Amino acid sequence: MADLKAQTPAQVLDVLGRVCPYPLVLTKKALEKMPNGGILKILCDAPASAEDSLPRFAESKGMPVEIVKTGESWEIYIQKP
Repeated sequence: MADLKAQTPAQVLDVLGRVCPYPLVLTKKALEKMPNGGILKILCDAPASAEDSLPRFAESKGMPVEIVKTGESWEIYIQKP
């Protein structure tokens, strides 16, 4: 699998301060508008979203996902197939 975090994202989605279900809803909307192959970088500080709902959603859709913990928040990279 390609190193998603090393590539330039097509879009950065900042959901800092938002709790479920908003990070997932906003992620779905952003991915719908992105071109195939594009990478979405999500900035998130909600543990339930970063460690559970967002990766589970991406994997269920067959999208590569990478999660990087950065202090009190996460950077989540999802590639639209």
